[in-house]
This record gives sequence, structure tokens and C-alpha cells, in this order.
Amino acid sequence: MNIRLNPEVEQGVKEGRPVVALESTIISHGMPYPQNVETALQVEQIVREHGGIPATIGIIDGVGVIGMTKEEIEEFGKRGMSIPKVSRRDLPVIFAKKSWGATTVATTMILAAMGGVEFFVTGGIGGVHRGAELTFDVSADLEELARTNVTVICAGAKAILDLEKTLEVLETKGVPVLGYQTSELPAFYTRTSGLKVDYELKDAAEAAEVVRAKRELGLDGGILITNPIPEEYSMNPDEINAVIKDAIHEMDEKGIKGKECTPFLLARIAEITGGESLNSNIRLVFNNAAVGTEIAKEYFRKKV
Repeated sequence: MNIRLNPEVEQGVKEGRPVVALESTIISHGMPYPQNVETALQVEQIVREHGGIPATIGIIDGVGVIGMTKEEIEEFGKRGMSIPKVSRRDLPVIFAKKSWGATTVATTMILAAMGGVEFFVTGGIGGVHRGAELTFDVSADLEELARTNVTVICAGAKAILDLEKTLEVLETKGVPVLGYQTSELPAFYTRTSGLKVDYELKDAAEAAEVVRAKRELGLDGGILITNPIPEEYSMNPDEINAVIKDAIHEMDEKGIKGKECTPFLLARIAEITGGESLNSNIRLVFNNAAVGTEIAKEYFRKKV
């Protein structure tokens, strides 16, 4: 098998301890160096402070690494966008060519499941892009959530997407969309979207029980736990939606399509907002790391 678990992660999985997966696209494509490395290491530290074991996942020389070292994270940050984003379709090629690859939500889920890691914390998932009725641009993240047994803790789908259509696809795929102490779907940069989640979770213990019930029932597929950005970092919905609309218009004019859409839009939105959106992005990831680790702790506390 073309995966490698670092010793701490491997032991944690064997002992039923709260291992928390983290993606690497946020390092290579999410923000500039050295801020990307500093943020990644800080997220790992938050997981540790809450009693978990961080497992940052990436592909190095054709090997899926579950639990990258500080030095490997540093190298990911330095190489940045020269490392390709890797989704399910890309995995066999990247492995065969012994290349480096940055794992998206979909591939982080795949590799986490291969390594026996149940919980994965990220910023926001991909989904149905605006205008998908013409372009058919739908993220592979949704298909992975339908088939792969990993629980994803995020701040909702990225706000650049069509959130209503994203919820419809998740419903069709049988993916539970749960709100952590909220009945409304968070919209990444903002706490509200006007859309309802399937069920509200009151705390980490209840979230852990839902995960356990799905696994005990033998129902394949992921669980999506959406956790709103902290109030103090939430952006004004009208302002950020206007910025997103302008950025999408610019993207269309430039003819940018496919997997290049999200990096372009996030970077352009950060530029237009003077870095405010990037700060919100970082803060929501920190918050998700804390909540996700608490859920993982509850799950494994009762399991052992």
C-alpha cells in the first residue's frame, strides 16, 4: 500500500486515540509562504492542546503520508502552488509517477480512511459551483462524502459556491449535514446562510454518538459537521457576497475553469478585502480544529 503513517499517528490509531486528519492543499494553495506553514503548525498545535494527535496528510514522492513532519510541512509551504492539487482521479498517476501532491478534501478523506482515521478537520468543503447547470462543475468532495467513511468538520461549503444546490446533492447522496450548535448552515466567512441543516448537534458528545450510530449501522459514507466561524471573525454577509460576485465575474472573463477556480477566487477575494477574508479563513480553521478534536475525544472516550 502506498501510504505511510508516522509512528505517533500509527500508535494513536491502534490504541483508539483521537487522531485528527488535516489537509495539505490549504498549505500549498491556501496562502503564501511562510504564513501557510505557520498556520498549518498552529492548527496542529490546537489539536494537541485539545488532547488529539494531528495527522497532516500529503503525497510525497508517490507516497501518501499520514502525519507529515514539521520539515515536510515546511517543504510543502516552500514549494507552494508548484505542487499539484490531487483529487481521486489524480491519485494513481501521482503515485505511479512518484510525484508530490496536495490533498484536497476528497483525497484527504481517501487517505485518512486507508490509515484508519475517522475524523478530518478542514476549512470548507467543495460543492456545486455557481452556474453548474451550464458547466456541470461539481466538486468531487461531494462524491467522496457519499462513499468514504470519514467524519468531516468544517465551516460549511466554501461561500463561493451555490450552497442551496450543494445541500441538494448532499441530500441525494445520503450525507447527513449537521450543525454544531446551530440549525443554520454556516457560509464559511459568515455564520449564516439562510439555509437549514438536517439536524442540530448540542455538543461534542452528541456529535460523537451520531458518528458511532452511523458506523454501527454499517452505513457507508461520510458525515458532515458544520461549525460556524466565531462571531468576532464573521464577515458582513452583504459585503462578502458582493466581493464574491465580482471575483466570479472576473474569473469568468479570464476563462478560468475546473480545479483552478477555487484557488483563484480565494486569492482574489483576499486581495479585494485587504486580507480580511484570509484572516477569517484562518480563524475558522482554528475553531474547527478545536471542535473537531473535542468530538474525536468524545468518540474514542466511549469506544475504549
